[in-house]
Amino acid sequence: MEPSVREPLMRKTSSSYRTFPQSTSKRLDKEYLRSLHNKRLYLAVFAAVLGNFSFGFALVYPSPVIPALETHPSPALRLDQHTASWFGSVFTLGAAAGGLSAMLLNDRLGRKLSIIFSALPSAAGYALMAGAQGIGMLLLGRVLTGYAGGVTSASIPVYISEISHPGVRGMLGACPQIMAVLGSLVLYALGKYLGLVLDWRWLAVAGEVPVLTMVVLLCFMPNSPRFLLSHGKDDEALGSLCWLRGKDTDYAREYEQIEDSVRKQSQRVSCAEIKDPFIYKPILIAVGMRFLQQLAGVTCVLVYLQSIFKKTSVILKPEYDAAIVGLVRLFSVAIAAVSMDKAGRKILLFVSGGVMLVSNLTMGLYIHFVPASQNGTIANKTLVSSANLPVEPTNYVTLIPLLATMFFIMGYAMGWGPITWLLMSEILPLKARGVASGLCVVVSWLTAFTLTQFFLRVVEAFGLEVPFLFFAVICAGNILFTSCCVPETKGRSLEQIEAFFRTGRRSLMR
Repeated sequence: MEPSVREPLMRKTSSSYRTFPQSTSKRLDKEYLRSLHNKRLYLAVFAAVLGNFSFGFALVYPSPVIPALETHPSPALRLDQHTASWFGSVFTLGAAAGGLSAMLLNDRLGRKLSIIFSALPSAAGYALMAGAQGIGMLLLGRVLTGYAGGVTSASIPVYISEISHPGVRGMLGACPQIMAVLGSLVLYALGKYLGLVLDWRWLAVAGEVPVLTMVVLLCFMPNSPRFLLSHGKDDEALGSLCWLRGKDTDYAREYEQIEDSVRKQSQRVSCAEIKDPFIYKPILIAVGMRFLQQLAGVTCVLVYLQSIFKKTSVILKPEYDAAIVGLVRLFSVAIAAVSMDKAGRKILLFVSGGVMLVSNLTMGLYIHFVPASQNGTIANKTLVSSANLPVEPTNYVTLIPLLATMFFIMGYAMGWGPITWLLMSEILPLKARGVASGLCVVVSWLTAFTLTQFFLRVVEAFGLEVPFLFFAVICAGNILFTSCCVPETKGRSLEQIEAFFRTGRRSLMR
């Protein structure tokens, strides 16, 4: 590495956040960033995150559909408790499979083509559910839409990160989460809170709209300059960067920086290179964050939200719970998008982890110590039968679990939700970015599936407070992990981040 780059990295610094070189001769200086035209960049990002909109739409599709199918006149389509459970959870298995295939697709097809490819299983899945004649078709449709979601979860954050510049990468990195929440809210509006405005079959048809729109728009968008350079397509890479930044900007300087970084790396990571800290450290950090994110309990809370609220007799009509949670998530992710490039990633992770810790701890202690006669519960050992619980007189102490849940969702959405995806795409080295991002998605969704399956068993065996106390312990671990292992990437180019890991500097683990 050039001495001018290595020397500042080896100096001691008074702040644990200053983990990257501070040079007065930055190649991507503030003047250059201010000169850039972002309209085309925003258009490319919008085209890509339509895949996340579809993902959010498909994820909560069972919410209004399961009640409709539980009373369906046709025995072939009628869902019982067992089939309804699989109809909701099999999506995560498809997403894990999609993440696994993205390990290959991202590096073979490229980020943009991988996103376009995801439209095939997504469209097929929606078509199967729209024309389903039996439960088998419904489950297969859920698997296919989940598979598409797994591919987009691994490809879209990487694509956005690689086409963005440091000035807006944090804000744009939160867009996948924002669009996923919007997709969920649109599904709820069409299928539940407006009284099934669309029949469950037409809801599946409606899911095709963002998928097809995404494909059409992405056909006119450029591929990632870094991916094109890594495959020897220099002219296309230069043209892509010119299109994204604007012809009248000094994009050539940024191109030279990207080219220099790509040239230092081989085409693909080898087994021997896995032992290099430059490779395995960022991979372990990214995978660890995805694992801890799911262990914090967000999937369980979202999946069993209505049952948890009814279990604790929250003063809230069941038909409004998911809508309120969706609005809270949307508001919180928007806060993260605005503040990520100003406050930094780590401070938001600390705040997020702290809020989730307090919320889970409050929920667990409330369930454990508040008598059943006050919190409105009859027994603390089941969620499955919560629909049959009698209605207790209104008690305002039940505002506690409502507020705890809202703050938990808010804390997650402003930090550990969007930032884990953003950091995954930022810190992974170029040569391993495609494979490692797929690995992160696989770990994430397998953890979510396992935790969701065991959640009910733990509640039945030990009570509802035990999972929340466990989630609180995990959130404490998340704060410690952030402090020790996560670098601050605010305002740094992807090439600067790679240079940081390449030095093997011990301050990374402070």
